Amino acid sequence: MSDSYIRILRGNKDFSMFKKEPLPYLGFIFIVFFLCLMASCSFSARTTRQYLNKAQTKSYDVIAVPGVPFTEKGWNRTMKARVYWSKYLFDKGIAKNIMYSGSSVYSPYYEGEIMALYAIAIGIPKEHVFSETKAEHSTENLYYSFLKSKKLGFNSIALATDPFQAKQLKRFARIKISKDAGIIPMVFDTLRSMEPLMIDPVIDYQQAYNKNFVPLKKRESFWKRLRGTMGKNIDYNAYQ
Repeated sequence: MSDSYIRILRGNKDFSMFKKEPLPYLGFIFIVFFLCLMASCSFSARTTRQYLNKAQTKSYDVIAVPGVPFTEKGWNRTMKARVYWSKYLFDKGIAKNIMYSGSSVYSPYYEGEIMALYAIAIGIPKEHVFSETKAEHSTENLYYSFLKSKKLGFNSIALATDPFQAKQLKRFARIKISKDAGIIPMVFDTLRSMEPLMIDPVIDYQQAYNKNFVPLKKRESFWKRLRGTMGKNIDYNAYQ
């Protein structure tokens, strides 16, 4: 969920941009519809807290963390949030290990490896950090993490990501992985409380560089990418 979307929902002063010029009636209706649609596609703050409370009664062998595109400018807020959320779950004993997943999809860096480098740099022990670099869609992030985790001898798995992506993958996780697969969406209040202690470490991102990179949009048509988003392009023999 974008920062601007959150600010608008909270009535932040950024909403004042709509006061400069009265919006046409239909334009206003469209914005309201869009915000309602976005809200329905994401877990609420109350729900994310409920999922965390449930997760605190368990200890998963591994959590799967979907990747985010990376550029030389450094990690963005979404990647930083996902990595720090995984650290929180590890520090709390909810996750014994972490699998960061993502190929070089829209930039020439393997997302899973980049996130693993950041995870180690902020203090997660290297022996508990793993990466998966075949996934090019969110459904593949979860499924390939599951396959590689099984190969490593891990049994229980949970998805740890933002509330929007967590809700989109919930049904997929229960059908394709296990009815016992965990869902642990970020709790933004918890992340905000951690923010004063967060750092922005420098990593050697060249370690994760894909010299044969070709952007996904040049390799796949829109319809094939859409099928991938729906989990229709999964290689079920990956990591076997």
